Amino acid sequence: MYAVISTGGKQARVEVGERVDVELLASAAGDEVRLTPTLLVDGDAIVVDPAALAAASVTATVVGETKGPKIHGFTYKSKTRQRRRYGHRQRYTTLEITGIEAGEPAKK
Repeated sequence: MYAVISTGGKQARVEVGERVDVELLASAAGDEVRLTPTLLVDGDAIVVDPAALAAASVTATVVGETKGPKIHGFTYKSKTRQRRRYGHRQRYTTLEITGIEAGEPAKK
């Protein structure tokens, strides 16, 4: 069983026991986080209905924080001697997926 979760404006395909880096969350190491899936696949069944996905959830444990690769940049404007160097290093939260629950769909 796997699910596609959405966090930080990005989507990730996750399975139980997998570690995934997501955008920085305001959680400490050891905290449990619940995520709502945007797609759920359980063997032959594929769940994409928003009503059925509202009952589903993905639980994860925060392992810690990590940093992405350093990005270097340089801007300049010709003939004016204006130059600027900059760098950026994105911070991520590492999650370990502990469970995927399909839940029961809401009855109409």
